[in-house]
Amino acid sequence: MITNFSSTFAASSLNIAIPHIGAEYKASATSVSWIILAFLLVSALLSIPFGRIADIYGRRIIMKSGILLFCVSCFLNIFSPNMTVFLLFRVLQGVGSAMIFATNSAILVDAHPPEKRGSVMGSAIAAVFIGMACGPVIGGMITHSFGWRSVFILITVFVLVALVMAVVKLPNEIMTGVKEKVNTASLVLFIISFGMFMYGLATFTQNLLSYFIFAAGVIMLVIFMRHELKTKVPVIEVRLFKNRNFSFSILATLFNFAAIVAVIYLLSIYLQLARGFSADLAGLIMISQPIIQAALSPVTGRLSDKKSPAVLASLGMGFCATALCMFAFLNEQSSIVYIIAGLILTGVGVAFFSSPNSNMIMGSVDNKDYGVAASVMSTARTLGQVIGMAVLTIIINAVIGNVLIENVAPAALIHGMRISFPIFAGICCIGIMFSLQRGRKKERISA
Repeated sequence: MITNFSSTFAASSLNIAIPHIGAEYKASATSVSWIILAFLLVSALLSIPFGRIADIYGRRIIMKSGILLFCVSCFLNIFSPNMTVFLLFRVLQGVGSAMIFATNSAILVDAHPPEKRGSVMGSAIAAVFIGMACGPVIGGMITHSFGWRSVFILITVFVLVALVMAVVKLPNEIMTGVKEKVNTASLVLFIISFGMFMYGLATFTQNLLSYFIFAAGVIMLVIFMRHELKTKVPVIEVRLFKNRNFSFSILATLFNFAAIVAVIYLLSIYLQLARGFSADLAGLIMISQPIIQAALSPVTGRLSDKKSPAVLASLGMGFCATALCMFAFLNEQSSIVYIIAGLILTGVGVAFFSSPNSNMIMGSVDNKDYGVAASVMSTARTLGQVIGMAVLTIIINAVIGNVLIENVAPAALIHGMRISFPIFAGICCIGIMFSLQRGRKKERISA
């Protein structure tokens, strides 16, 4: 719970600070998107490998190591002299995040009986959203008063608390049975193929090389999947995807997070650059979304133990799509009430989607596969955000161009938003179609 809060507090507070970081380092509007992308790419790339390693050697040691790495890299970010060094430490934070999110859901679910799975997942996700709620307000206030580096000081303190609690309270695992070996060939193939695919996707249309990297990544992914089908110790258990509840839930996760990732990122820049609000005031406005998510997630989690998780998740994605359509009509005179209404609707949608969808994913596998299932879910979530940010970067590059973030014209930013939000609403609708394909009953995967 503490780890969930700390990691999302770090992400949401940093969103508010992005315009200030870009201004100090004289970065362009396209370049500052890498503050988010560098973290997401590495986190998505390594979640599945760490999930597999954790299932073999122990989830708790991987989680503790991830918290330590995240803590140290956040501390080092305080002293970043330029954007290159800053992004290097963001990459290290992505590694730590992959280790954390490949294990924490598995540890949590393994500690509770199946009939309470939805409830505990809802509580854990509520901790995520509380971190999101505190981030914009606290991060905005301290960025406005003390500068963006103070955000990393506070993040370091929170993560340090999580590290101490993990070391003191989290017991060591007793590994039983025959220990499998890590399939090094599969891990290397996965990292190369998936890494090339995501990097090519993230830089798509920015240069000619990106097309070749993307195409090579697709070819390598095909080679990787053929290898996984033949190997005795795969990194990704292909049999998990034979279950429609698992596979469609993962696809729903991918499309939902691809659709909503732009909300906080774009609105943070919109409120500060197009509307002229200070960082602390922008944070106060944006807190409405995660507050609703935090309040409703335990409720929807308990509800998913009794009602169809697929129906609840699909309903949530419908709310998100409606909110994205609302944001497409923002301009320089839009009322604060209208903006907050859109954020509240997004919060309701995410709360109805996240807990039931997570419950359905973890409920469709056996406990020995919790680590793999959690890491696949984490990868789908992060890959969705990478896809969303890649789409957004392409639009920003086309509409705004290589302009310093502090010099972006409000009219150009709003034009980019009017193109972006309808596209993301369409992505969300595709996710709804996948979500509705799931069965009403919880189909379980067995070996």
